Amino acid sequence: MLTRRIIPCLDVKDGRVVKGVQFQSLRDAGDPAEQAAFYDREGADELVYLDISASKEGRRTLLETVRRTADRVFIPLTVGGGISDEGQIGDILAAGADKVSINSAAVRDPALITRAALRFGSQCVVVAIDARADGPGRWRVWTHGGSKPTDLDAVEWARRVQELGAGEILLTSMDEDGRREGYAVALTRAVVAAVSIPVIASGGAGEPRHFVEVLRDAGADAPLAASVFHYRQLRISEVKAELAREGVPVRIEPD
Repeated sequence: MLTRRIIPCLDVKDGRVVKGVQFQSLRDAGDPAEQAAFYDREGADELVYLDISASKEGRRTLLETVRRTADRVFIPLTVGGGISDEGQIGDILAAGADKVSINSAAVRDPALITRAALRFGSQCVVVAIDARADGPGRWRVWTHGGSKPTDLDAVEWARRVQELGAGEILLTSMDEDGRREGYAVALTRAVVAAVSIPVIASGGAGEPRHFVEVLRDAGADAPLAASVFHYRQLRISEVKAELAREGVPVRIEPD
């Protein structure tokens, strides 16, 4: 079995890391570059940086903040927010990102996924899916930082983005986001069963067992978390120790 990744997420607004509950009531959580450096030292396997207000505000991701963040880490960095064309993807990769995450633009122009995959490689293209429950066993895709509903079914959309060339899916449960009561296992399991590319599960982490559940019971390839790491309720080493005890292979930093 492949080693599982633990991925902190930096939700960035106006150049600061923020975190809320169900995409609302945002609180300040520090400087992105400083947080990134901390997670690099803590043993994070990757880092995700999302400019969460860029699409809603109709602007591009702040490249200077991305550069400052990339300069502080030696682990893979994924950057998303406000990306609408291949030129912006190239700029973000040139600023130090290893992968880009697209959400609203992918829904608006699905062919962007294919164009980006052909130009930069599928391994660079992550499609973010923000999903909210829409009836028993159904989830609707939302865009623009979780502010606009679409007509897309999350599981069907996941299948389609894989066909279009995405190399990875970042799946966020809007229902569980920030609640710290556990990941959306049913949603994650449904998407994992529908695709063969890696699925990162996001939304709901509150204690180490939640990471075990989403990996072992839902089949996610990696769990992503934000507030529990930002406010130091959990340490990455603590989560990895629990995963190792449960037989989940993880990368452990040497003492």
